[in-house]
Amino acid sequence: MPKTSALAPAVSFSASERDAVYKAIFTRRDVRDQFLPRPIPEALVRRLLEAAHNAPSVGFMQPWNFITIREQAVRERVADAFGQANAEAVRMFPEEQQSRYKSLKLEGIRKAPLNICVTCDRQRGGNVVLGRTHNASMDLYSTVCAVQNLWLAARAEGIGMGWVSIFRDADLKEILGIPERIEIVAYLCLGYVDELYERPELEVKGWSRRLSLDDMIFEEKWQGEA
Repeated sequence: MPKTSALAPAVSFSASERDAVYKAIFTRRDVRDQFLPRPIPEALVRRLLEAAHNAPSVGFMQPWNFITIREQAVRERVADAFGQANAEAVRMFPEEQQSRYKSLKLEGIRKAPLNICVTCDRQRGGNVVLGRTHNASMDLYSTVCAVQNLWLAARAEGIGMGWVSIFRDADLKEILGIPERIEIVAYLCLGYVDELYERPELEVKGWSRRLSLDDMIFEEKWQGEA
């Protein structure tokens, strides 16, 4: 009996399919405050998590897990932990930036109907993993790819998503019962939105600006500052 090939034709996307991919990339935004209270249907949550789970991973180790959080009481505890860390973060910026920092609305934890904590199990796949033999961080990078897949799928589905990074890991692990050996990669807030910023919010509000792509491209060797 002839072997069945595992390969499929590498057919390019149609123009409309290609444009849809780029539209998701270029209109993706980090949503901080514009969430609507409307719940996300379970079938849609499953589609988003399937997209995340189909991210590339080094050595096909798939090191991620996804903790979905909907209970208001749990989200309140997470929001309180964020608030404590955020108060510390304010003091890390120069005084002239502190008032602008405090004006940014970061209410997604409470407002978004769904929170997801994305973790990385650094022991998955064993001690030696194909492709991670010389860079131990490849499992973390792979998990970030899962976050990006989730973000783009959410954008295509009309779901806003925000990435909250201002936490002490120990606080979040205690609240969510995450073992010490597990790495927290992302805490995400998801929900329907009826509007998005045309440009990144931090650019609109004068916090930063998009750098020129031309300044980021080097030919053959490093050409930036030493």
